[in-house]
Order: sequence, then C-alpha cells, then structure tokens
Amino acid sequence: MNFDKNFFGEQKFTDAELVKYRKSAKRDLDIALSSHEPEVVFHFAYMALIKIGIYHLAKEGYRVKSRVGHHQKIIESLSRILDSEDIGIIGDKMRKDRNLDLYSGDALHSLEEIKEYLRFIEALCVKL
Repeated sequence: MNFDKNFFGEQKFTDAELVKYRKSAKRDLDIALSSHEPEVVFHFAYMALIKIGIYHLAKEGYRVKSRVGHHQKIIESLSRILDSEDIGIIGDKMRKDRNLDLYSGDALHSLEEIKEYLRFIEALCVKL
C-alpha cells in the first residue's frame, strides 16, 4: 500500500511501541465511555479514532508527520487499511464536526449522534 510521503514517513516500530499506541487509543475510548458530558465523549471518541489510525499506520511501517490536514490523511489511510468506506465517511464527518467545534465554537452534537460515533469507534477498537 502506498502512503503520501508528505504526510507519512517510513519507520519500523517495535512491538512495545505498537502496544503503547494501542493502549493510548483504548484509554481515550475508555474516557469517552465513562463520561456523561457529550463534549467530552465526542472529543475522546475522536481522539481514539485518530490514535487507532496512528496504530494501524505504525503496523504498516509508517509514522505520521504533523502537517495541516494530517488528521484527514490518517482517516483516509485507516479507511484503506481496514478496507472500510464507512471509516472514511463517518471519520471525516467526525473530523469536520470537531473542526467546527474547535474553530467556530458552536458545534452541538445530539446525544444520539454521539452515541452512534461511540459505537462506531468501539467497533474499530475491537480490531486493535
């Protein structure tokens, strides 16, 4: 699989490093699952998604470069790695929602929408 060299660099990761990435993603998911504050749930679910992507990229032998648009590239790559169009669609929706909230300060998510995102991220964590 080819990855955009502007966003990803080749790197060999140890098993211990991969375990740390996996644990970090699961920790964020656990925070999302344990919170009752919708904004906290959304934030940590989104961070878990990004960290799941970083983990899978590392398994493929690539590290993420911090560039404008790197979250979008992580989501696109995760979609390709796991061969799931849903990851690209739902992940990009989450990314856009996160950006609206971060830069506009007015993105409100319905409780049902957040629960749907959370179920989606939980299913991805099973694949770690």
